[in-house]
Amino acid sequence: MRERLIKTTFTAGELSSDLLGRGDIRSYDNGAAKLRNVFIHPTGGVSRRSGLRYIDSAAGDGRLISFEFNTDQTYLIVLTNLRMDIYADGALVTTLIAPWNAGQVKQVVWTQSADTLLLTHPDLPPKKLTRGSGGIWALSDWIFYAKDNIVYQPYYKFADVAVTVTPSNTSGTITLTASAAVFGGEHVNTRLRVTGKEVLITTVNSPTVVTVTVIQTLPNTNATIDWEEQSFSPVRGYPVSVAFHQDRLVIGGSRDLPNRLWFSCSGDLFNFDLGGGEDDRAIEFGILSDQVNAIRGVFSGRHLQIFTSGAEWMATGDPLTPTNVQIKRQTRVGSYVSRYIPPVDVDGATLFAARNGQEIRQFMYTDLEDAYSATDVSLLSRHVIGTPADQDFDQKRRLLFVVREDGKFATLTMYRAEAVSAWTLHETNGAVKSVTVAGEIVYMLIERGGDFLIEQIDDALYLDCALAGEASAPTDTWSGLDHLEGHAVSIAADGRVEASRDVSGGQVILDEAASIVQIGLPYTHIIEPLPVSIILNAGQMRAVRLIEAAFRLKNTSALKLDVGRGLRDIPLRQFNEDEILDAAMPQVSGDIKVRAFGWERDQTKSLWRIEQDLPLPFSLLAVNMEIATND
Repeated sequence: MRERLIKTTFTAGELSSDLLGRGDIRSYDNGAAKLRNVFIHPTGGVSRRSGLRYIDSAAGDGRLISFEFNTDQTYLIVLTNLRMDIYADGALVTTLIAPWNAGQVKQVVWTQSADTLLLTHPDLPPKKLTRGSGGIWALSDWIFYAKDNIVYQPYYKFADVAVTVTPSNTSGTITLTASAAVFGGEHVNTRLRVTGKEVLITTVNSPTVVTVTVIQTLPNTNATIDWEEQSFSPVRGYPVSVAFHQDRLVIGGSRDLPNRLWFSCSGDLFNFDLGGGEDDRAIEFGILSDQVNAIRGVFSGRHLQIFTSGAEWMATGDPLTPTNVQIKRQTRVGSYVSRYIPPVDVDGATLFAARNGQEIRQFMYTDLEDAYSATDVSLLSRHVIGTPADQDFDQKRRLLFVVREDGKFATLTMYRAEAVSAWTLHETNGAVKSVTVAGEIVYMLIERGGDFLIEQIDDALYLDCALAGEASAPTDTWSGLDHLEGHAVSIAADGRVEASRDVSGGQVILDEAASIVQIGLPYTHIIEPLPVSIILNAGQMRAVRLIEAAFRLKNTSALKLDVGRGLRDIPLRQFNEDEILDAAMPQVSGDIKVRAFGWERDQTKSLWRIEQDLPLPFSLLAVNMEIATND
């Protein structure tokens, strides 16, 4: 019996093989068995992914951060071992000394406001990156608000509640004697508050005795349990995460206070004076629940969202004040802990990497339930995301880029209004380490042959680690390829594909001189549909045969196809019969019909497969298949 099947969309992406028996769901019709190195468009079509343009060589492994002052002024920050490189428009602007070593970089958290970027790590003092007048960049320590030598920073009593301290005097240089061993050598230069008055430790005499300088005169010399030390110090660690919300600086957790939140005074970002609890004063509290879950991230959205190692919370208050702030647990998923993977906003929902390292969750508020849910957007394609290592969202292409720990990267085409959620997997000749989106540019840090390279997605390229060149007169020698030394590269010269060759001495020599070239590493795109559903016509098929397939292409220069007899180049020049044969490959749009032969009895196999590595444009809009089934 003959049937005609029309596939008009790939908006379910690559589906797990666990779904091969689920021909009853809509995703089966809209999905594929394998999608490699292709971007899925929200409109349903699929294209060979854009290539990666070489920008510069990095100092080593690290991570990428975007700095967006406005839509016209965007910068790329590259964090590597004890180093920070800042780029603008693909050019290095400046290099700064940074405190984070190679092992610490993956846990650095950041947030930005105007020309200031705040960076935190639980083991090191938090930093502030500023872009000053004249384009001068500076990396400095946070400085909490101070007046009359009183520093308005967070304080906390880490010792047991019953431990007392006894001052030897009320002013000048005095000693404090504790009732238990609570002091260590790193306490030097730490500030304490004793009965609400501030003192500075200058010497640690023993685990129970310290010498201090009194900053505010103490009321008496009585032993007191009313004392506390600064929350952030070499002894107690530093902030884990940070965000701006409702004109307050929000600190989420520290090394020794992992489940505590601090909110600065309203409009005064480095002032944490609790005062008398007035509406504009600072706010501080711990997240109390059945589990002590460490805060992994704080994110400003409709509400302040708090992502912990075991649950997701929201803090409400309109506006947030010390008297009306409320915190409520919403879901119990938990965030990834091995490294910091920044939550990203996509159309009002926050996408975050789950604690199990196998899911990307969508944290979204619903008015109907007046609560947040955490839907698994990777449920049908979990094999594609692997173990996430980094992520960011490209608004222009509607793509969430997820870097995997194995060096591959996945993309999720997401367009909630049209119920589009499609995953694809991408591979390159190397290992992707980090990704960020600065403005409309997607940057990646990639390890290739032991070198770490900065590259960007470029829609005009179809090769990786590539450079494009143009000469006023045709030439056969192209240089500037030192970053590809020893690599076998593919070449597109004046629109035609040249044979692969190795880069030697930073250059390649073409077979024929050209004026415009693209030179880089090849990658292969693959499109393979799911098998014909076994419930076709509500019956069990014993065999299926593809009779003919019409592939609707758009702006495509090459098609390599397998319909049961192996991969073959399908001629496209029928669209322009007068074309000179050795000219550049034309881009054609329309239907390409291909006949097929033979029956397929394995119902888990696809009826066709597209696979090619030519650095040429390719877009597939739909496939119209005529099949025969043997019941």
